[in-house]
Amino acid sequence: MLFICYPKCSTCQKAKAWLEKHNLSFTERHIVTETPTKAELKSWLSLSHKPLKSFFNTSGLLYRRLNLSSKLPAMPESEQLDLLTANGILIKRPLLITADHVLIGFREKEWADTLLK
Repeated sequence: MLFICYPKCSTCQKAKAWLEKHNLSFTERHIVTETPTKAELKSWLSLSHKPLKSFFNTSGLLYRRLNLSSKLPAMPESEQLDLLTANGILIKRPLLITADHVLIGFREKEWADTLLK
């Protein structure tokens, strides 16, 4: 599993502790220093079965400063992907990538239902 996080993020810290508590092995990747590529995001988008908007950190300062809540609905997908790959801090975190799933954000029940079958 690939665990993509921002180490200072309290939600990411909780998610990492949850993974460790359940003895789930993962590779950790810093979302800012190793920002996902456009190809990765496209692949994960397909695997997630969710809209691209769900990959945006809508509560982040940069998201609000760029006024993305009003710009995203009219923005082409390619431009949205460009934004996400240009600045990893715009990506909702943590992301957990498995062979079959992409989990966006940490919701313990969803993670348990997906990973502890």
